[in-house]
Amino acid sequence: MDHSPRFLKLCDEIRANVKEVTTDEIAARLAKGDPFALVDVREESEFAAGRIKGARHLGKGVIERDIEKAYPDTSTEIVLYCGGGFRSAIAAETLGRMGYTNVSSMAGGIREWKGKSLPLES
Repeated sequence: MDHSPRFLKLCDEIRANVKEVTTDEIAARLAKGDPFALVDVREESEFAAGRIKGARHLGKGVIERDIEKAYPDTSTEIVLYCGGGFRSAIAAETLGRMGYTNVSSMAGGIREWKGKSLPLES
């Protein structure tokens, strides 16, 4: 995907201050049944086209509005993902500003997940 230079600069600045996890870490944790909230922040149409099994949809456009209803405990472990790891990093930074203390962004997003032929559901 071709992102604008200002968007990439913003994302680089944010990613320096956000915890990132790898697709391999998340795949292993899901396989073990580790408890954590997996949240897909992509657009509804992207989510409908395919997602990581067990993911909940809270699009980046509404996550700030809806997160407290979905996860009222601000210490809940939340892993966010998007298409490539940019939107999820921005959302993770925002949730941190809202008081959530255990939020991470899955680097590489679902594109990397698909590239490794990891399981998806539709």
